[in-house]
Amino acid sequence: MTSGTSFGRVAAEYARGRPDYPADAVAWMLEGVEGQVLDVGAGTGKLTIALLHQHHRVIAVDPDPVMLATLEIHAPGVMTVRGSAESLPFADGSVAAVVMGQAWHWVDVEAASAEIARVLRPGGTLGMIWNIRDEYSPWVEALTRIIGYSHAERLLDGPGPRVGAPFGELEAYETTWKAEVTAAEVRALVHSRSTYFSARDEAAHDVDLALEQLFASIGLTGDATATMPYATFAFRARTPGASEDTADAAGAADAADAADAADASEDAAGAPAPDDA
Repeated sequence: MTSGTSFGRVAAEYARGRPDYPADAVAWMLEGVEGQVLDVGAGTGKLTIALLHQHHRVIAVDPDPVMLATLEIHAPGVMTVRGSAESLPFADGSVAAVVMGQAWHWVDVEAASAEIARVLRPGGTLGMIWNIRDEYSPWVEALTRIIGYSHAERLLDGPGPRVGAPFGELEAYETTWKAEVTAAEVRALVHSRSTYFSARDEAAHDVDLALEQLFASIGLTGDATATMPYATFAFRARTPGASEDTADAAGAADAADAADAADASEDAAGAPAPDDA
């Protein structure tokens, strides 16, 4: 497993090359959620920004200080806290939702499920989301032959994610969309993958050479763009429910809990990492 702080060395590439999240999938994942949301494994803030666009109150949590510093550039004013899915510096029952983008497959499922359930209020939401390249496009299929499959792609092509107690069965949502990408953005995407930045120099050089040959074959040079199709997979589960009075009381405590989180952030430890999808 890649360390939770390994991706800091490629934070700029991650921010430039990774795709955004489609609004419909994010809205479905947090349907009915009101109150504080933790974006855990927030990385450079791709999901954080999508949450802000939908007017959620967000705290970004990540084990890597370099990733959080990059996030603060792209999402100024968002509170950032060092932590992991298995170790969250927040009070019991203090948040309405915990979400993870391109990260759940890195966690210890049982430990993360228990820890996230601890900080969620009764009836709170655990959401997870992945962007996966759609290989119906021949050039994207060729790209995958060069860079291989990520942990997330193998997971979603197989049994899919699972959660531990006290969460029940996951609900699922899928949507497809397209992005226009330049060669520089595709390079950044590839260079932000753990399989690339942890590879031997010779192997990374071979990937770069194959990429340039692919770009030349489809005319992807300079400011030219190619269509990158994506499939986005979202999942959600909830803790056992509570009365409206309990939920309202938990919501009133959100601001105080956020302040407590800032004080506790120095002690948080890291484990999960952003993904290679």
